[in-house]
Amino acid sequence: MIHFVGAGSGAADLITVRGSRLLSEADVIIYAGSLVNPELLNYKKPKCVVYDSAKMTLEEVLDVMKEAESKGLVTVRLHTGDPCVYGAIREQMDLLDKEGITYDYCPGVSAFCGAASALNMEYTLPGISQTVIITRMAGRTPVPEKEEIAKLASHGATMVIFLSTGMLGKLSERLMAGGYRADTPAAIVYKATWPDERSYICTVETLEACARENHVTKTALIIVGDTVAQTGYNRSELYHPAFTTEFRQATQTRE
Repeated sequence: MIHFVGAGSGAADLITVRGSRLLSEADVIIYAGSLVNPELLNYKKPKCVVYDSAKMTLEEVLDVMKEAESKGLVTVRLHTGDPCVYGAIREQMDLLDKEGITYDYCPGVSAFCGAASALNMEYTLPGISQTVIITRMAGRTPVPEKEEIAKLASHGATMVIFLSTGMLGKLSERLMAGGYRADTPAAIVYKATWPDERSYICTVETLEACARENHVTKTALIIVGDTVAQTGYNRSELYHPAFTTEFRQATQTRE
């Protein structure tokens, strides 16, 4: 059995209870060593064999899985954050399907959740934004033309941008071309939930300068939108005393 497990956003204790149990039961662990906190390997049992996928190709990863399966061993494929976001798990699953090898998937805390926690931030504020767009800049890996940053920016929603820290000048240009004001609040969160986490508030126009000033070159998420300011929002209707729900009758009338 192959278990795909989300490692969480960084802190070793942010892995799920199920994920930590699967790690403790694994005979083989294949983990993304360039991104996953190595402290998570403390959950493994003594005789577990560990492979660092940062040094492996997809084919080499599959070979390890096949060999473990042939021996009746339990394998955990440990991915950073939640692997449904930029985790490259589908291609692995497709190959396992062809080999007739069974697998399941244990979700984790995504880095975009970790980044919000670093800022004590709510992405969806009534009256400001009710939509979160998770995306990335086109780089060595392209994105569909219809998902180009400027087109997504035209919605004015909250945006969480992965894998783009080395292209912040271009990112600012495309965000403003899409409609964000130059002074739209923005944030850079470096290594969210790790011990060396750092976060910085800036604007869309000053993203590149902020990163340069603070020596942030990689492993950061960019958050853009008026929700970053965490001000000027409307009160939630759900908890308003003049709002009736299935569980509570209104106790006031609106003025």
